[in-house]
Amino acid sequence: MIEAIQSPGVPASQLPFSPAIRVGNFVFVSGQASVDPSGQIVSDSFEAEVRRSFNNVSKVLAGAGLSLQDVVQVRSYVRNPDDLAQYNQIYRDLFQKPFPARTTLTGCLPETLKFEVDVTAWCGDTSDEEAV
Repeated sequence: MIEAIQSPGVPASQLPFSPAIRVGNFVFVSGQASVDPSGQIVSDSFEAEVRRSFNNVSKVLAGAGLSLQDVVQVRSYVRNPDDLAQYNQIYRDLFQKPFPARTTLTGCLPETLKFEVDVTAWCGDTSDEEAV
């Protein structure tokens, strides 16, 4: 079964996608960037954009009863390769060992964004719940 996840405070989008989809034991979160609740891009320092993006991810995950601690895969998009060292430091602040699997692409964003991220989170084993 495919279920769309909706959360209060999640940035609005005019594009045709769900903020997140739950399928089985996984939640797939659409790309989140440095945007305000109305969906407007907030240009800022690289660090502030990364933190705002992950804050938006956290809001989406909360709608599924999850948090960053449930993330098993991170796909990151960094406009400037020179920002990778700073991103790695912020990543260590946000996640603990064992770190989620991660892919990071550079040089792939428009001038309006310095960073974007999408994640996959694990909801845990729900087989016992279904058996009840």
